[in-house]
Amino acid sequence: MPSREQLLTRTKKIVILFFLLFIAMIILVFSVTKTMVSYRRLPTLLTTKKELAVRGDILSSDGFKISSSKKLYKAAIDTRCLDINKQELFVKLFSIYSDIDEDKIIKKIKRARLKKPGNIVLSYNINSRVAKNLKELGFKLRKLKVFKSIKVKGGKILHGLDVVESGEKRIYSYKTSLTPIVGYISKYESKKGKTKVKGVKGLERYYNDILNETKDGILKGERDVLSYISFNKESIIKARQDGASLVLNIPLKLQKNIEMILDHYKEKLIADEIMASVIDNKTGKILTLATSNRFYPNNIKEEEYGNLNINAIEYQFEPGSVIKPITMALVLDKKRVRDDELLFAYNKGKKNKHGEYKRGAYKLGRHLIRDDHQFKKNYITPSDIIVYSSNIGILQLAQRLKAEEFSNGMKSFGITEKTGIDLSNEKIGVMPELYKFRAGEAKGKDNVYKATVSYGQGMTSTFMQLLKAYSVFNNDGKITTLRIVSHILTPNGKKITIKNGESKQIISPQTANKIRKMLIRTVNIGTGEAAKVDGLEIGGKTGTAQVVRNGKYQKIYISSFFGFANDSEKRYTIGVTSINPVGTKWWHHYASYAAAPVFKEIVKTLVKLNYLSPKSDIKTK
Repeated sequence: MPSREQLLTRTKKIVILFFLLFIAMIILVFSVTKTMVSYRRLPTLLTTKKELAVRGDILSSDGFKISSSKKLYKAAIDTRCLDINKQELFVKLFSIYSDIDEDKIIKKIKRARLKKPGNIVLSYNINSRVAKNLKELGFKLRKLKVFKSIKVKGGKILHGLDVVESGEKRIYSYKTSLTPIVGYISKYESKKGKTKVKGVKGLERYYNDILNETKDGILKGERDVLSYISFNKESIIKARQDGASLVLNIPLKLQKNIEMILDHYKEKLIADEIMASVIDNKTGKILTLATSNRFYPNNIKEEEYGNLNINAIEYQFEPGSVIKPITMALVLDKKRVRDDELLFAYNKGKKNKHGEYKRGAYKLGRHLIRDDHQFKKNYITPSDIIVYSSNIGILQLAQRLKAEEFSNGMKSFGITEKTGIDLSNEKIGVMPELYKFRAGEAKGKDNVYKATVSYGQGMTSTFMQLLKAYSVFNNDGKITTLRIVSHILTPNGKKITIKNGESKQIISPQTANKIRKMLIRTVNIGTGEAAKVDGLEIGGKTGTAQVVRNGKYQKIYISSFFGFANDSEKRYTIGVTSINPVGTKWWHHYASYAAAPVFKEIVKTLVKLNYLSPKSDIKTK
């Protein structure tokens, strides 16, 4: 039987042994844990993925996507993990799935291996369909062990083919159509490192905040061994919310037809640019706003930089004789002239060999004001002033208005005022200050500023200002704000209508009707005969003005025709402006040749597309 001392010694040895085993167990557990965490880098059970939301669409009224955004993905690999013996297999498979040339892939990989082996991006421009296929390829490549784990500082890593969202791309499906009013975008990198876009010009800029009001989607849950998220009751799913979409008042079919007309006449007239627009008088909707000078927003060329501006609202020019009906409306509305009143044409009773009176000359201060047209009589009516575009006749009537009446009246028609159109960077034009219109008024002398502005010189306006002003004559004397966008569609399908500004009565319906009849007569027997279309009520006014540079008039002309086309139910106001129409004859710059025929082709297109229905019983005289 062992002694007490032997038992005590044996007990101490057993305790020490168990203590050493315990220490060994702790070391083992620590070692295994460290290996699992540091070397294998196993993913945590919970993971979160975000789904990128994109900018809203711009759609035509007939449902075509003019501008839209698509998500882009990037494909990347770590060249250190790519097995050199299986590189050829990877390149072939990646090329097939991505449609990227093998040589481009090989060059990128070789360049990376030579410079600094590590993570490289093979493509930033992958669409969602290709991205899905590449993700499936990634899992197959892992099974084929095309990628292998490598040792790095602190452990081991294994990076295969990574396909992740990189941002968004703006698509303009119909290329140049509806430019420049649709505008264009620029790219920027968000705080989350994604490529995003923002509007720079046109509708893209004006409605930028609405189009870009997005919320990324969130997927949160447990991840399986293949990195898929498996969902349960504790998972979080928040669908992405893309930006709201714009629906225009403009149908693409009509727009493209008008653009083709302008392209044809730009070439025929050898013009710098031709602009045209059609508005629905009943609703104030802009049905088309077109130009011959367009660009492809996805590929803007250096020579197209001048086309980026929306000249319909940004180009300011002397409008010429298209202002005369506005002056006449102000005089008629103040009852400063009778309908049957006869005004001296200053022909001085002299006739030419054809028995016609020579062009009149009116002395205004140190200047002689002449008419471009000859008259067969020495006295003309207010209607004749518009029909035959008499400078002398209209300047005499303008003197009957007080300075405030003339200045405020022009502004009430929108001259030197913003139109309120939903486009950014709108210019307003210029007109002499009020005190200049007052000069000589107290002494009953002619005012040179009233005179020149009355026939569209010594002031500037924009194409859209003139179009809005002319809509008054076809809308019973009311003026309204014109709109390109019809409504906004939110991501949840809610429709938010864009309200036009309230109609404002600026002249009486009687005055508007008198001007309308004068404009109809101008088309039937006057300077606008080239715009006539049988079976429709057509009215309008020509205007040919010279460009002023450095205070001097140049032999560069801007020719316009503004008017309307009506049938028994519908009313449309239409404008055409040709900038520097050179043509092949000396007289091709006149509006009767450079603008009125374009107006006529637009009206015929409205008939062809069933916007207007000619009737044989519509009175045009």
